[in-house]
Amino acid sequence: GRVVGACLVGWDEPHEFRPEERSLLTATAGLVGQALKRARAFDAEHELATTLQRSLLPRRLPALPGGVAVARYLPAMAGLAVGGDWYDVIPLSEGRVALVIGDVQGHSAAAATIMGQMRTAIRAYAVEGHPPDVVVSHANRLLVGMETDLFATCCYVELDMEEGDAWFVRAGHLPPLLRHPDGSTEELTTEGGPPLGVLADAEFPMTTLGLAPGTVLALLTDGLVESQILHLEDGMRRMCEVLASTDTSDPGRMADTMLGGGGRRDDDVALLLMRYDGMKVRPVRASWTVWRLPDAVMHARRFTARTLRAWSLSDEADVVLLIVSEMVTNALVHTQGSVRLDLALAADRLRIAVTDGSPRAPAKPVIVDWESTGGRGILLVEAMSAAWGSVPVSGGKQVWSEITVPPREAPGPDAGPVAG
Repeated sequence: GRVVGACLVGWDEPHEFRPEERSLLTATAGLVGQALKRARAFDAEHELATTLQRSLLPRRLPALPGGVAVARYLPAMAGLAVGGDWYDVIPLSEGRVALVIGDVQGHSAAAATIMGQMRTAIRAYAVEGHPPDVVVSHANRLLVGMETDLFATCCYVELDMEEGDAWFVRAGHLPPLLRHPDGSTEELTTEGGPPLGVLADAEFPMTTLGLAPGTVLALLTDGLVESQILHLEDGMRRMCEVLASTDTSDPGRMADTMLGGGGRRDDDVALLLMRYDGMKVRPVRASWTVWRLPDAVMHARRFTARTLRAWSLSDEADVVLLIVSEMVTNALVHTQGSVRLDLALAADRLRIAVTDGSPRAPAKPVIVDWESTGGRGILLVEAMSAAWGSVPVSGGKQVWSEITVPPREAPGPDAGPVAG
């Protein structure tokens, strides 16, 4: 019922249309019009699928202390070119990081939608401070509760970037690949549970492993190692050989090499690589238990001042003491239970953290009148900090602040008090 285009057919000489030609050209014009509509609909559908996929995957990966992470995603070359493969790198507290890769069954907008929900849920559970097996268990119950016909596989790794300790949890997913510093590569033997969304009470055991600096960890989906002409075992063996032969100095090039050529793919592909380098300057830490006494803030300030002198940070003392005073006061006034003050020095950053027993995050006042006697604490912390925030921890929360300090060698392990 509307014009979608124009088709011009011309002759060198004047031409009189016969009824048969009119019928043929009219039918041809109808077919061309339908083809144009289908092409425009396909373009719009493809653009929607691409936008959906890009919006659900991370735009960029965070910079990691003591390591480099890179990721690659290639859509399937059939259907909507959108699927359920996903990856994520989640910075956690205390120098830890979570690496996640997963695959939702199917290649459709529904699979991509479930993928986005699962990625968001796993990130939320991880940031809350749950251990890896609990994170995966919560995600499994969530997917079961969605009452969808789709299931998902997942591999979750939590890594302590300071110590090199790693905890692996698999839910029906391929095992990780590990390249050791000497160049040898193996398919990591890890315990596993069923895919997510199958059994609400499924168990997901953890496997622990220590990583040495120079180790490369590869998490991948089955689209990279399995196809109609490639058996899974052969594909995993080939990936191990490629990983062993690549240069670890450029993780991005390693990922591109593992992806191989641009042949036709029946399944989408996700690849997450991390080279663990270890921290060159290891953080030093000190902690103080804040007793609920009238002079508790004074004792916290004295502890902080002693620690800063031991760490040769006396020039930053005024700023740090102000932040400590405000954060400890807020914890004592607005929460119940134990309060702990933690200081950590890593390279050019000093982190001040106060942990209390209340899960409620601190809120900045919307309006602070000049006559107000309270409500300025969080505003002062925000103004004096390079970064600050609040993260849930088991049984409460941790409010933290970071300030920039001059780069220097980390103090020795005996520098400053460790506990109070």
